Amino acid sequence: MPWEATQVLFADERCVPPDHADSNWRMVWETLLSRVPVVAANVHRMRGEEAPHAAAEAYERQVAALLGSEPRLDLALLGMGADGHTASLFPGTAALEETERLVVANHVPAVGAWRLTMTYRLLSAAADVLFLVTGAAKTQAVRGVLQGSREPRSMPAARVLAAHGRVLWLLDEAAAPKS
Repeated sequence: MPWEATQVLFADERCVPPDHADSNWRMVWETLLSRVPVVAANVHRMRGEEAPHAAAEAYERQVAALLGSEPRLDLALLGMGADGHTASLFPGTAALEETERLVVANHVPAVGAWRLTMTYRLLSAAADVLFLVTGAAKTQAVRGVLQGSREPRSMPAARVLAAHGRVLWLLDEAAAPKS
């Protein structure tokens, strides 16, 4: 992996400080980025400790400055929750309807909190999308997505389509549907 040339962006973040136990940035830093020779200036974290709408707008400007007027990620590495959410695109939330913005603040009643998230516009423009999904609790959601669910309000992960590339799924045995 050419870490010195790799730009790392975050698909979503909880609205917490970077040292908080729930911070996506902290988790990615501790499990991966602190163990590889990535250039610190090439890691672009969402500032979850700031006001949600201002943080989303600032990150959107950062993404646009980095990727240009037609932003396209080389790879979007995503997970999926048991409810079918991906990034912080949760069932029934306003961010599912966003078509212009690249990054938004999204209030998620199911978890009672604000989240910052990339939108479908940016995620689906990726050259490739890789979903990494583990655990038996996600089997039903995986089945729903792989059987073609396109209902955005009930299965958000199904709407990430990689218009310019492909969507790949890496599933552990527990998450893989049996039929």
